Amino acid sequence: MPCAGLRPYSPNCLVRTVPPESSRSLQRGDSSSISHVDFHEGTLRLRGATRDIIQNQLAGIPLRLDSRDACYRCDAMWAAQLRIQLPEPVEWRVDEFIDSFDNLKMTDRRKIRLRADQLEAVADFESGNRRGLLVLPTGTGKTVIAIELILRHGASVLVVVPVRDLMYQWHDKIREATGIDAGLIGDGVHRVSPISVTTYDSAAIHMPRIGNRFSMIVFDEVHHLAGRWRSDAARMSIAPIRLGLTATPPTDTDRLAVLGECVGPILHQQSIANAAGKTLAEYVIRRIAVRLTPDESDRYRQLSKIVQEFVYHQRQLDDSFRWEDVHKITAAAETDPQRSAEALQAVQAFRAKRKIEEQADAKMRTLEDLFRLHAGHPVIVFTGSNVMARKISMRFMVPCLLSHCAKKERREYLAGFAAGQYPVLVANRVLDEGVDLPEVKTAIVLGGLSSGRQAIQRLGRVLRKGDGSRATLYEVVVEDTGEVQRSRARRRNDTYRR
Repeated sequence: MPCAGLRPYSPNCLVRTVPPESSRSLQRGDSSSISHVDFHEGTLRLRGATRDIIQNQLAGIPLRLDSRDACYRCDAMWAAQLRIQLPEPVEWRVDEFIDSFDNLKMTDRRKIRLRADQLEAVADFESGNRRGLLVLPTGTGKTVIAIELILRHGASVLVVVPVRDLMYQWHDKIREATGIDAGLIGDGVHRVSPISVTTYDSAAIHMPRIGNRFSMIVFDEVHHLAGRWRSDAARMSIAPIRLGLTATPPTDTDRLAVLGECVGPILHQQSIANAAGKTLAEYVIRRIAVRLTPDESDRYRQLSKIVQEFVYHQRQLDDSFRWEDVHKITAAAETDPQRSAEALQAVQAFRAKRKIEEQADAKMRTLEDLFRLHAGHPVIVFTGSNVMARKISMRFMVPCLLSHCAKKERREYLAGFAAGQYPVLVANRVLDEGVDLPEVKTAIVLGGLSSGRQAIQRLGRVLRKGDGSRATLYEVVVEDTGEVQRSRARRRNDTYRR
């Protein structure tokens, strides 16, 4: 992976003209010693290092020659390893901010004690050189474990989360546990403190300037870090202590390798199946099959025929064609207008099919029956689109939470749901992960992805132990449609086979 600070999109990396003799001296290996190491725009700069030192004494650290600045560079995350391998005493200007940031006085204000399984996760992290992933189901207290580790660390910490709701949630929990008003970086706020909370996108943007201020970094829902852009949030930080929290680590080996490099290996893992009945509630998954009306079924078959005929013709032209390639064809309107128009028609038919699956009349009738069955108990409804969420909200006069809802609106709905003011809460994806919910034992899934990750996250919303009663997740699918295949894909995960 190339050095983050040398990538084309890094606008703040200064490009200087280096005297030719300086560049040649660095590459030649003339006798000289490293004068100093400093932090610059998410990278470490080594001044005065020769090629012999880089190749022999600093082997294993991906240092690259930057002829623009007459130095060698590597991503800031290599700071701890670099300091160990430096061949001689060197002026170390990397963590100047940390000295002042680490002078913290944290008070443990918690009123809870960690369970045995939580203490086991803490011990595994500390014995794993305090660098790695803890994989725990939703509802088992990942945040509680992280705060325990933050208190034990007792120094500067940056917590990175996927969405702004979680940023404020973490801020509140840190204040409750330590009495510290943590800094916030994101959602229009830029207040950097010794303990701060930010989002993944804000971290990737601001890490070139704050990457040398924290000695510990916590990645909540760490599977979000595996992308090329977001992983720079880890690469540009010098923090030697790295904690990743997730219920659903990537199954793709390449993405898991990115997490291994940027955060560390999996140090502790627990499945929902193992936790059910112990730290989580016992649960059952009920699958309810519904049918389309005659009109919906006729329309669905017409649309399916359009999609099938288009795919057939494309595979006659190119036997490697996959449906995912259709958008490339629609974009070729100038070079092949007829084929592009056919592709556009197929895409529109595909989306219309999904709409029929998502908004089938039978789903609404089934939903009404389930509401009656669980009257007096809180229920969460998960949909596959914002349109369906709004449709349910309007028909049953219940609140729906969408990704673009304002912070005040979200807090009001969640507080009202917790207080019993709202018996039902409807959401598309905004409640799939992270956001703390009151104890709920019933969830209804009316649509969504085939992803096992989303399935597990949604199940986890109803598995908090609470009063010990059993949790139920209803999965409503339309027979003889693509929803059946998506449901089967979700059931390939052992957790979902109940």
